[in-house]
Parts: sequence; C-alpha cells; structure tokens
Amino acid sequence: MKERGLLIVLSGPSGVGKGTVRQAIFSQEDTKFEYSISVTTRKPREGERNGVDYFFKSREEFEHMIENKKLLEWAEYVGNYYGTPVDYVEQTLSEGKDVFLEIEVQGALQVREAFPEGLFIFLAPPSLSELQNRIITRGTESEELIRNRMAAAKEEIEMMDAYDYVVENDDVELACERIKAIVLAEHLRRDRVAPRYKKMLGVE
Repeated sequence: MKERGLLIVLSGPSGVGKGTVRQAIFSQEDTKFEYSISVTTRKPREGERNGVDYFFKSREEFEHMIENKKLLEWAEYVGNYYGTPVDYVEQTLSEGKDVFLEIEVQGALQVREAFPEGLFIFLAPPSLSELQNRIITRGTESEELIRNRMAAAKEEIEMMDAYDYVVENDDVELACERIKAIVLAEHLRRDRVAPRYKKMLGVE
C-alpha cells in the first residue's frame, strides 16, 4: 500500500524569508519534496522566472482560474492575487510524494480548511524590528508599502495558533534543519505507519 504524500505548508509574514528558506531546502541534495509553484498577479522581482518561482498571470487570467475552481486556495495580498493550482497537488500526493507549498498566511488558512491533514509550519521572525529590516533591505518597496506590510505582518503573527509548528528563522540553515526534522517526524506518526503493518498482518 503506497503511503499518501504529505502536504507541507510553509507560511509566515511577508519578509520573514519564506522564499529564501524554501530555496535553501530545495538546494540540498537529499530533499525529495515536490515544490508546488504558486500563481500570482504581482510583477516578477529581479531574477524571478515564470514557471520556476511563480506562474505570473494577469488579473483576468487569475480570476478565470478562480471561476473554474482551478485553485486549491487563493488570496489577495497587498493588491495582488496569489494561489495554488489544485490538480498538480492532488496528483502528486496520490503518487506518494510530499508536496511543499510556500504561501501567504491567508492562503494557508484556506488550505487548512480543505486539507486538515496537511502539515502546517509557521515561519516566524526573531523580532518585529528584524522583520522590518529585512523588508527595507529588499529595496523593492516604498515607505507606504513597508508600513502596510508591517501592519499585515502583526496580524499574521497573531494567526500562529492555526499552525502545527512554529520555526524561528534566525538562521536559514537552522530553519531548514528544523523543517526537515518536523517532516521526518510526521512520516513516523503511528496513524500514518500503522495501516501498512495492519495490512501486512492481515488485520483490518
């Protein structure tokens, strides 16, 4: 009996380093997660590639996907849409592969409703001042947008209770190790392992 894959959801406030941590995890040779690329209407940042970092769509294209129920979750955040394509996720999980989602907090809460059996990890900043520093250092946001992102971040940190685990991103490599340890532990949970042994023993 093939064990169904785990849906791993990494989320947290804007600027906390979700993308950096995800890239670091996937750069490691022993990583076997399948990365589910999000769809967004925001403009690509320098170095970002369509179909690699995100699927970049127009608002019209994105709204068409919403109408046709082609998104597992979607949210509008600071004037842009973000979402997860549903078909890819379902197919990959049924093949026994783990799917890794890196999404905004609003989207993660929608996924929690649709996939309560998923593994939800909240990436937290060491402090609010450090979070603001990281957003400023990007050099891509205006002062007004920085204020908006900080206000949104405070609200998102208050939503931590909706997650299973909290990982502090004080150091990227340490954050990666913690996340991978959590995933390993989840695969060893009795309720995931027991059905395989019951089948082997002929016990239903």
